[in-house]
This record gives sequence, C-alpha cells and structure tokens, in this order.
Amino acid sequence: MPLTITQVDAFADKPFAGNPAAVCILPAPADEQWMQNVALEMNLSETAFLVPQKDGYDLRWFTPTVEVALCGHATVASTHVLFETGALKAGQQARFHTKSGLLTAEKHGDWIELNFPSTPPEKMEPPPGLVAALGIKNFLYCGKTKYDYFFEVEDEQVVRSLTPDFTSLRKLSVRGITVTGKSSSADFDFISRFFAPGSGIDEDPATGSAHCALGPYWKGRLGKESFTAFQASKRGAVVRVRVAGDRVILGGQAVTTLKGELQV
Repeated sequence: MPLTITQVDAFADKPFAGNPAAVCILPAPADEQWMQNVALEMNLSETAFLVPQKDGYDLRWFTPTVEVALCGHATVASTHVLFETGALKAGQQARFHTKSGLLTAEKHGDWIELNFPSTPPEKMEPPPGLVAALGIKNFLYCGKTKYDYFFEVEDEQVVRSLTPDFTSLRKLSVRGITVTGKSSSADFDFISRFFAPGSGIDEDPATGSAHCALGPYWKGRLGKESFTAFQASKRGAVVRVRVAGDRVILGGQAVTTLKGELQV
C-alpha cells in the first residue's frame, strides 16, 4: 500500500521560504536503511518518520546521508502535518519520543511551539582549519554545544557576507557550525546562519536545533529570555525563541507545499 509523504516549509508563513522537510507517517517501524534511502531520494535537509504509539509518536530524522539526534524544523513540519490531517485536534499536545528524549509541541493559532532541550555552548578554541574554512577574519566568541561549533562575529553584515569553503569544511570532523551576530534591525534580536557539510548539508535554511544554543547564549549577552530571531539563509526564516530553565521554546509557522505517495 502506498504511503503518503508530505513536504512542508517550516519556519515560514509562505511557500518557498523557511526550510523544507518531508514527513512520512508509518504504520509500523521501518528498516533504518530504507528510511535513509527515502531521505536520500527526497534530498531535503531532513526527512521525518513517525510511528504512532499509545502516548504519542516515535520520531526519527534523516538527512540525505545520516540520521540526526535532534531537528527542529522537521519537528515543526511533523506537528503541522498531524494537525492538518486531523491526527491531532485543536488543543491537543503533540508528543514525540526521540533520540533526544521526549519532545512536545503545541499549536497556537498559526504558530507551532516546540519544547526542546537547551544546549548552550561552552567556550573553547576552534579546531585547526575551521576559522579559515568559514572565512571568518575575527570572532568575538567560539564555543561548542553538545552537537556543533558556535561563533559570534562582529555584526549582522559579517554573518550575511560569509562565503565558506565547503570543500575544506567537509574534511573536518565537525557536524555543524552556527555563526551568529547581533541584528541591526529592530525587528530581530539576533541573526544566524548554520552550515553542516559534514552532515550532507552545506547551508541549512532554518535550523531549530541551533536555536537551542542561540537562545541561552543570547540570554547571557542581552539579559533577556525571549527573542525574535532571523536565520539569514537565501530562503530566510523567522524563529521565536524563549529560554525556560533547561528548556528552550521554539516558535515557527509552517506551510504544506507538496503531497505525494511513496510507492516502495
């Protein structure tokens, strides 16, 4: 029997913005290599697979090359599909069992809010070759989160103008890199970009998991707990961020752009 697969633009209020993710709800657990093959076929930064359970859904995320332990935009997309299809009703909480523990999501009007673990960076020196490969001349801070390297640079213009050497980045043992700077616009508190050539994605258009580090970092820098952030990829993405103890609440919108049937 064919399986429905849905493509959703997450952290976006219109089509062709934010970050596209594929969502596939399975009737039962599937072979890991099969899921990886489907993710490669979809060729999006993430494909999410959900399996219904008594108290929610098992949720796994795959890039075209690897499985990842935490993904924000594909969780926004998954939540959007569950409400759009009627699998969840208004006021219900989405519950996801993942490699990062239990994650929950709620829908408030047009916005979906994720409750994710905080992953603040810890200061450290960058590994040899990383700064040069990113094309950063100067940085204000370098650290590492549970998953990725993390840089603050002088200002928004530096973030926007980066042109990393992805060939060099792929040679480094680095899953991903967040580069952030204070926003020059009153509409946003900070901006960022996220590069993950080591995971098969040169630049991710919108990265929820990166904001699990960005939120606590900018809380320390700006002395506040709630932010409106902009991820300055070519597609662009708006992310609401609120730090709540050891959790981070991420807000985003989502738009369905494509539905199809997976025949194999």
